[in-house]
Amino acid sequence: MSSKLIITNVETVPGKTIVKHLGMVSGNTVRSKHVGRDLMAGFKNVFGGELRGYTELLNESREEATARMRQQAAAIGANAVVNVRFSTSSVTVGAAELFVYGTAVVVQ
Repeated sequence: MSSKLIITNVETVPGKTIVKHLGMVSGNTVRSKHVGRDLMAGFKNVFGGELRGYTELLNESREEATARMRQQAAAIGANAVVNVRFSTSSVTVGAAELFVYGTAVVVQ
């Protein structure tokens, strides 16, 4: 996996020219709730405050999904992924998917 792979949420890479379009790449992860996190979230719902356990879970999920997208892009020869978007969806009770996708390109 290239550590120099450019990831951006805009349609171009400023200062670079897209010379090849390689198609859509994506990454995802499905995570379930943790009983301990649910217990603490229940208390937070009563007293208010950030649900830090879920914030950490979402951050870990975002990193994992993005790493998978990066691997896919590098495998097809991309040096950038443009127009990157994130999406979440409920898969079943207590489990959710985090999905990231974008367009793999070669820039100069």
